[in-house]
Amino acid sequence: MKIELYQVDAFTDELFHGNPAAICMLDRWLDDNSMQKIAMENNLSETAFVVKNYNQFQIRWFTPIAEVDLCGHATLAAAHIIFNQYHYKKNVISFNSIHSGILRVRNEGEYLTLDFPAQKIKKIIPPDKLIEGIGKEPIEIYKGKTDYLLVYQNEKEVQTISPDFTVLSKINIRGVIVTAKGNLYDFVSRFFAPKVGVNEDPVTGSAHTILIPYWGKKLKKDEMVAKQLSARQGLLKCRTNNNRVYISGKAITYLKGEILNL
Repeated sequence: MKIELYQVDAFTDELFHGNPAAICMLDRWLDDNSMQKIAMENNLSETAFVVKNYNQFQIRWFTPIAEVDLCGHATLAAAHIIFNQYHYKKNVISFNSIHSGILRVRNEGEYLTLDFPAQKIKKIIPPDKLIEGIGKEPIEIYKGKTDYLLVYQNEKEVQTISPDFTVLSKINIRGVIVTAKGNLYDFVSRFFAPKVGVNEDPVTGSAHTILIPYWGKKLKKDEMVAKQLSARQGLLKCRTNNNRVYISGKAITYLKGEILNL
C-alpha cells in the first residue's frame, strides 16, 4: 500500500519558517496504530490524515505520541495541499473532525483562512506544578477545553520564558499558552505541550481559538495580527465574530513523497 505524503510549512510563505506539518492523503482510514506510527516516524508536531468523502473531507491529527482533538496549522497545511496539488475548485473546504465538528478553510488568494469554533475560558487557581513548570508568575491564569492560558505583563516576559518540560509533562492537560500584548503586533504567544510530545510548537492555530476571543475582548478589537515567538516564528491574521474565530495565514509546500510498503 502506498500513501501520498506531503510536508508543508504553515503560517509562512518562506521555507523553514512557520510550523511544519505532514499531510497523508488517504482513500480510507488506516487503523489508529498505523497512523500513530506514521506520525511518530514523521516526528513533526502534527501529522494530519485526510480522507475525501464526496465533497467533504474527514481529518484527524496525531503528534508523535498521541491523537489530538484539534490542530490549526496542520488543517491549514491540508487545505493548502488540496487547493494546490489536487486543484480543488471550490473556495471553501469543509473538514469533518471527530472531536471539533465541521472546520472550514477558505481560499482567499494570498491567504487561507481557518473558520474554527472559539473556546470559552474561565479564570482559575493554578494546579500544582504549573507555575513551577513555566518558571514565571503570570498576572492572570485561565483554563480552556484543552489548554491553560497564562497572561504576562509584556512581550519580553513571554520571550524569555524557559520552561521545565519534565515538570510540565506531568500536568494533565494538552498544553500551556503564554501570552502578552505585543510591541509591534496586537499580541504575542508561545505554546508548550510536552504532555503530547511537543515541547514547544512553532505556530499553533488551535491555541488561537482561545487567544483571539481573549485579546479581542481585552483590546476591544474584532481584527488583529498576532505573532508566535518560537524559534521559527509565524504570523497570523485574526478575526473574531460571536462564537467563531477566523485565522488567516500563508503556506508553502516543502516536499511530496510516498510512504511505501505499509
